[in-house]
Amino acid sequence: MGILHIYCGDGKGKTTSAIGLAIRAVGSGMKVCFVQFMKSSLTSELAVFSRIPEITVMRSEKKYGFYKDMSETQKCELASCHEKMLEEAFEGDFDMIILDEFNWAYHYGLMDTQKAEKLISAGLANSEIILTGREPAKVFLEKAGYISRINCEKHPFSEGVKARKGIEY
Repeated sequence: MGILHIYCGDGKGKTTSAIGLAIRAVGSGMKVCFVQFMKSSLTSELAVFSRIPEITVMRSEKKYGFYKDMSETQKCELASCHEKMLEEAFEGDFDMIILDEFNWAYHYGLMDTQKAEKLISAGLANSEIILTGREPAKVFLEKAGYISRINCEKHPFSEGVKARKGIEY
């Protein structure tokens, strides 16, 4: 039986925390599926994951940009991509499923939310499930066994420092 984990809040480190948990899981012999929602640019963790056969990565190959800049057609395309990834992740034989930036994708309706709820509920019978991103839905907060809020007290971005490779991505 698995437990639902949520890493949320406005601070830096939600994805990083999930990545750390993935590494710990692989170190103990577990198979991990890392599904990235809302992100399409290459990030440094993907370079490492490509060298670890026990971690399967699923993400959109097409760049859609920020939600506010997407057309309705792009939103529909991305929702379809997200639904396909969810189905594949939960059909697989994984001990841990990380749904990175799931909370925003769910919040914006970039998936069939009822189907996502059912897949996650059913998936807990066999897998640890980790959700990351800001503003998790109440339905998941109620089911979670772990909730970690990462809050921003200070960030270099507010001083004009741009995202740095190896630190923010």
